[in-house]
Amino acid sequence: MNYKKVVTELKKKYPGKKIFVDDNDGGQEIICEIEPTKDNPQKSVALAVVGRSKKHYHKKTTEIYEVVKGKMNLYIEDQKYVMKKGDKQQIKPGKVHWVEGNEAWFLTYSSPGWTPEDHILV
Repeated sequence: MNYKKVVTELKKKYPGKKIFVDDNDGGQEIICEIEPTKDNPQKSVALAVVGRSKKHYHKKTTEIYEVVKGKMNLYIEDQKYVMKKGDKQQIKPGKVHWVEGNEAWFLTYSSPGWTPEDHILV
C-alpha cells in the first residue's frame, strides 16, 4: 500500500481530521476519524484503508462496514464475506473480525462510538 499517497488523499478530502497509520505486527491500516466519538459518544464514523487489519472484537460496539472503494474480504468469526463498492455488513459485539484487501477503502459506522478500551486485539 502506498501510505504516503493514501494519507495525502485523506488529508485533502478530510482536512483537519485525525489520521492514524498502523503498519506493524501484521496490520496494514490507515484510519481517518470523520466523526469522532468525542463529538458524539453514541456514534462515530471513520474511513479505513486497509491491506490487512488486525483480528479484534468489541465488547460493546456494533459496527457497520461499507465499502467505498476497491474490494475486500471481511472475516467475522468463521464466515468470509467478499465485499465490493456499496456492500455493507454489520458486526455485532463479541464477534472476532478482520479485513483483507488491496488498498480497500471502507466506512466504519460504530454505535456506541469507537473507543480504544473497547477494541480488543486477539
